[in-house]
Amino acid sequence: MSKFNRIHLVVLDSVGIGAAPDANNFVNAGVPDGASDTLGHISKAVGLNVPNMAKLGLGNIPREQALKTVPAESNPTGYATKLEEVSLGKDTMTGHWEIMGLNITEPFDTFWNGFPEEILTKIEEFSGRKVIREANKPYSGTAVIDDFGPRQMETGELIIYTSADPVLQIAAHEDIIPLDELYRICEYARSITLERPALLGRIIARPYVGEPGNFTRTANRRDLAVSPFAPTVLDKLNEAGIDTYAVGKINDIFNGAGINHDMGHNKSNSHGIDNLIKAMKSEDFKHGFSFTNLVDFDALYGHRRDPHGYRDCLHEFDERLPEIIAAMKEDDLLMITADHGNDPTYAGTDHTREYIPFLAYSPSFKGSGLIPVGHFADISATVADNFGVEKAMIGESFLDKLV
Repeated sequence: MSKFNRIHLVVLDSVGIGAAPDANNFVNAGVPDGASDTLGHISKAVGLNVPNMAKLGLGNIPREQALKTVPAESNPTGYATKLEEVSLGKDTMTGHWEIMGLNITEPFDTFWNGFPEEILTKIEEFSGRKVIREANKPYSGTAVIDDFGPRQMETGELIIYTSADPVLQIAAHEDIIPLDELYRICEYARSITLERPALLGRIIARPYVGEPGNFTRTANRRDLAVSPFAPTVLDKLNEAGIDTYAVGKINDIFNGAGINHDMGHNKSNSHGIDNLIKAMKSEDFKHGFSFTNLVDFDALYGHRRDPHGYRDCLHEFDERLPEIIAAMKEDDLLMITADHGNDPTYAGTDHTREYIPFLAYSPSFKGSGLIPVGHFADISATVADNFGVEKAMIGESFLDKLV
């Protein structure tokens, strides 16, 4: 019998809590990540007021840096710690895959100088459309359409760009390149980037609308990922006939592997929370695991280096946290974490190699406090332990500490 009948895992995308021990091995615009601290620097720069996460124990998490995120609680209602990444990467897929029990020892390929001519030429030949060469480099998704959207509207050329992540992104105005065509081109790009020297984690369709000077990306984004290279705990749960619900881009990140209920993409963090609560209240979801990604922290504010917007996004989540808790059953467990950092005060626009926070709450808890510092995969090992399935490659359960 499961200790918790349902477990709900919410990933606050990029909400890191201070540089990891190996952060200096990772660079951001030529600057080592060793001084990065997403939550700490936001708090220092623009203030941070997240009383509901603080109540669970966010401010009690031990930190090497002098920076504090939020005040510590003398009597928290949940358990808290921070977790370290062991995989060689600091991107979304690496973080999520490790959370689900995989150890990525060979990072995906990234293209800081843009994609090789061979890839662009193949896409041109397949699509019958030219590629704008000047956009072929790491670029802000909003800046690239501001800079090249007018040209695309005139010529019908493709805007292909990348980032510090192992991704190839194709931006297309929906009135110029229809969604079906964009998706078809992205599927072809996926087919030619499955092996080194161009093994990419995701191909991302980035549709937008509007006029020059007023372009807006739409919710019709589509991510085409590679499948995990080994079974994750999602697969173990699915094989055991246990419900697995995906909210947001989780289904894309795992290429559907191990997921038997997809709640669809999020139009925003708030919409994602609505979808999570909808799943939690579903009469069909009686036993199992839900996995939610809330990406706005990263996509809208981390990469754009906007600490004010990032702080406001954290405030918005914190304000809705009581709604999530209210939708829980007595024997539910809620876990809140992240997948990497993205310090909006730091150099460049890349992710940052950081610890991630971990908060756990259940209405059934009789205790609270800190649990030992662990690793990303300990989350999935705990989920596996709870539901009586095998863990994946790595991770150690802390289920016995959640009492």
